[in-house]
Amino acid sequence: MTGPAKHDGPGRPAEAVPVPAPRAAEPPRRTRIVLAEVSRRDDRSGRTRAELAEQTRVGEALVQGLVRAQLALAVRLSLVVLIALGGLPWLFAIAPSVGRITLLGVNLPWLLLGVASFPFLIGVGWAYVRLAERNEQDFTDLVQRPER
Repeated sequence: MTGPAKHDGPGRPAEAVPVPAPRAAEPPRRTRIVLAEVSRRDDRSGRTRAELAEQTRVGEALVQGLVRAQLALAVRLSLVVLIALGGLPWLFAIAPSVGRITLLGVNLPWLLLGVASFPFLIGVGWAYVRLAERNEQDFTDLVQRPER
């Protein structure tokens, strides 16, 4: 079907412009919704979150497990610092010849306790943050894990 001819200027008709035919309305696409699977996933994580919020025995046990893991991590890394930094004065007291060693004109005890201890403490702090975040992520995964 073509529409009426249009004029392109004085005395010259333009080409006829085709008019599209009306289309039939397309039916809407079907979407399958399975409510049983969705409710099962939300039910598990929602129930665990409710147990945490209401401080039930299960929620309390979960939180105590996280606190215990964080405390164990802190104690382990504190022992590393205590042995490494606390052992140096003992080493220098037991072996005085080691304490008399000089590097670049500075005694070894001053270099180890005054200079090298700070990067060591920064490294231990960095490791603690990484491992504590891993503990928290494991806890979150445990809470949000779907029931099997």
